[in-house]
Amino acid sequence: MIRIIVVDDHALVRSGLRAVLAAQPGLRVVGEAAHGQELLDQLPAMPADVVLLDLNMPVLDGVATAERLRARFPGLAILVLSMLAHEHNVVQAFEAGANGYVLKNADTSEIVAALHAVAAGRRFLSTEIGLAMLHKVVSTQPGKPAGAITEPLTARELEVLQCIADGLTNGEIADKLFASKRTVETHRQNIIAKTHAKNTAALIKFAAQNGLLKPSPAT
Repeated sequence: MIRIIVVDDHALVRSGLRAVLAAQPGLRVVGEAAHGQELLDQLPAMPADVVLLDLNMPVLDGVATAERLRARFPGLAILVLSMLAHEHNVVQAFEAGANGYVLKNADTSEIVAALHAVAAGRRFLSTEIGLAMLHKVVSTQPGKPAGAITEPLTARELEVLQCIADGLTNGEIADKLFASKRTVETHRQNIIAKTHAKNTAALIKFAAQNGLLKPSPAT
């Protein structure tokens, strides 16, 4: 029996995962936590085999949690379950100590397979992410200039990028685009991952140089 702790800041997600995993033979959810610090506080009294870990969380995020888990509980398997699909996030998670990475939109069968794999000491990467990375490797042309966008920005990401260039905060962008602040933060991470910008100033400069911003209205 694989003992699992679900760590996600959304109670609805945790309860949904509990229900799904409870129906799977050989799996048992033994606990849950809303963020990394809560998990670390509970672990000594809550033995488990696998931590099913979100990345975007308050107090202590998934990457910092994975690093501390790897240092304090080296025998514990870590499976990241996130909506972030970009290479930057995946590499960061594995470097922090994760054993596997699965997307939240994955089929139940893939999540179950990932849990069994990491519990057995193997690594696991979401099929969708693996195919995207393979496509990137295959499609990359020699001599491609450094800093070029390796994946096109979506229409929504371009809107967020424009708002960033206009000097709006994440909260102001969320209000303007009728989105949650968390969604805006995710878009910002995705934009940075796609453009390889190191900070906001570099991002705006890159966007301006590549014609990604709308011209300022005439006064």
